[in-house]
Amino acid sequence: MILVDTSVWVELLRDREGAIVQAFHQRVQNEIYVLSRFTQLELLQGAKNQTEWDRLEDYLATQYYLEATESTWVAAARIYFELRRQGKTVNSPIDCCIAQLAIQNRAILLHRDHDFSTIAKVRPLPAEYFSISGFKATRFSD
Repeated sequence: MILVDTSVWVELLRDREGAIVQAFHQRVQNEIYVLSRFTQLELLQGAKNQTEWDRLEDYLATQYYLEATESTWVAAARIYFELRRQGKTVNSPIDCCIAQLAIQNRAILLHRDHDFSTIAKVRPLPAEYFSISGFKATRFSD
């Protein structure tokens, strides 16, 4: 299973020529891919107008999601806490939540956000950085 981060979805939605979408489909092939509710929130809050909101909301309603559990929140906060104690920071605690969802569901996190490499320093995060140059996904950490 692949958990696709907002950073990848933004690139997919901006792709006017289809090359990034093609690379994405090549990467996921027959694997199941899912979103987090954090991605739903981030994509919707970025809508430029009502028409875009409606289109996104309709599309996102058809997707599969990994849902957070009660333990997700504490474990995500612990990630942030441990990073801070080591003098490392991430731009958003949401990234800690997304990473924890991937960890607890044993999903590969497909992303374009370097915060996840920082998180991988304190947790075994199965992640791939989705490289757009050359349109290939590169294994980031196991």
